[in-house]
Amino acid sequence: MAPRKKAHGAKAGDGKRPSAREQLTEYRRKRDFSRTKEPEGGGDKSAKGGKLAFVIQKHAATRLHYDLRLELDGVMKSWAVPRGPSPDPADKRLAVQVEDHPMEYNTFEGTIPKGEYGGGTVLLWDRGWYEHEEKGGPDAIREGLRRGDLKVAFHGKRIQGGYVLVRTRGYGDGGQPSWLLIKHRDKHAVAGGELTETHVTSIATGRTMEEIGGSDTSRVWHSRPRDQAAQKDWTGALLPRKSKSIADVRRERAAAEARGRAGTGGTGGDDA
Repeated sequence: MAPRKKAHGAKAGDGKRPSAREQLTEYRRKRDFSRTKEPEGGGDKSAKGGKLAFVIQKHAATRLHYDLRLELDGVMKSWAVPRGPSPDPADKRLAVQVEDHPMEYNTFEGTIPKGEYGGGTVLLWDRGWYEHEEKGGPDAIREGLRRGDLKVAFHGKRIQGGYVLVRTRGYGDGGQPSWLLIKHRDKHAVAGGELTETHVTSIATGRTMEEIGGSDTSRVWHSRPRDQAAQKDWTGALLPRKSKSIADVRRERAAAEARGRAGTGGTGGDDA
């Protein structure tokens, strides 16, 4: 008897990895591409030469931080690192995981207007390629992400050698998972070292944050989200307002009616 074919579109348990477009669902949900010049992504681009790219962007939003992005399965797995990477194994740096970003984000350097999603100056702080520290390939990287214990080796201009990303039990503003970025003890480790204070210019253009932010020729990405009343997360990026459920609407209506009756001496009124 011939084995049965899997149902079209089956996902759970079928061993099929989500496409780049599927992984970018949250990224797209937060943006209105009729207003923003940010890339939609989702083209399922593969790594060139079998090497996985990484980029670190210095981002002066409401709070200065560094965006660490690791290529995997056609998207950039992303973390916001408030203090940036450290070469000191004793220095554990907070890294808040955010939504996956398109591959096209790797080359962006310029400004996002203030008051818009992620508003501020973006500088290309470092870039290069990375691999699983134990040469395990993409499967080992996926497993590390799943387990919350990802060991990688960076081959960049400024950040090099082994690091580990360890997921904690905590969460950042907006409910994003918190991790720690820790340097491994190898020939690139420097006790008391500080990469972000040593390197303050763009790896691509040699400009400072001030020069990028004050330049009329810098790229500008307008990225205002659909919901202008949304709250902001700890980086200063706007968070979309959650949709209200029917139960929420009914509770709000009942509370408003109760306040109305109390304000009129308890006399009832017609239901809305």
